[in-house]
Amino acid sequence: MREPLRTVKANVLGAVNLLEKLKPGGRFCFTSTSEVYGDPLVSPQPEDYRGHVDCTGPRSSYDESKRCTESLLFEERRVSGLDIRIVRLFNVYGPRTRADDGRAVSNFISQAVTTGELTVYGDGLQSRSWGYIDDIVDALERYFWRDEISYPGPLNIGNDREISVLVVAKFVSSLTTGARIRMMPPVPQDPTNRRPDLTLCRQILPGWRARVDYEEGVQRTFEWFQDRLGGSGAAPLASRPVLVAAAPGQVAL
Repeated sequence: MREPLRTVKANVLGAVNLLEKLKPGGRFCFTSTSEVYGDPLVSPQPEDYRGHVDCTGPRSSYDESKRCTESLLFEERRVSGLDIRIVRLFNVYGPRTRADDGRAVSNFISQAVTTGELTVYGDGLQSRSWGYIDDIVDALERYFWRDEISYPGPLNIGNDREISVLVVAKFVSSLTTGARIRMMPPVPQDPTNRRPDLTLCRQILPGWRARVDYEEGVQRTFEWFQDRLGGSGAAPLASRPVLVAAAPGQVAL
């Protein structure tokens, strides 16, 4: 929303530049986004859902440039036989996220370990499906190059457990002492819900699933942020049991 021209250039012109550099017979792998579904009227969202989008609103530079890049790649596939793999990611989070990237989880955590005040926009009931980075990288590795897959996409990848923004904010605040939640006016065009239909994903990537629950993933992410931002007036970690769950063991790139 702050730099729309740069956003459009990164997606569309970035793809054009890469197409020109691609060696003959090379594969083009593109991470698109659940934002192409807009503010969906269907839940969960399958890949063939065309979305309920606002192509001129304040979020459109990101949403529409991702949609345009998908279109560009599929047209190149039809015209020239380009080998493509396109995924639509749903609300990825985890360690090594930028503190100022605008994502809800990283916003809440960076606020919790610095000011102690978490800002929730609107009523906080807008829902998302939070995908931990290790799980997402595992799926991308398999789909982009490791498994023998010919399906070009688009393919939803994410966690189909849907949780409200307010619930996440409350969980993050429970990880610190003295944290508080401040309700703010809603952000324009903020989608009301996000949940991937993973039927196709389970067929293309048999055996894959999001293994890290958001509670454990958020705690891991919190501890990573705490190590790096905790020296700037952060509240200490609250005493709580350590959550343990199986993880796929992938390294976040």
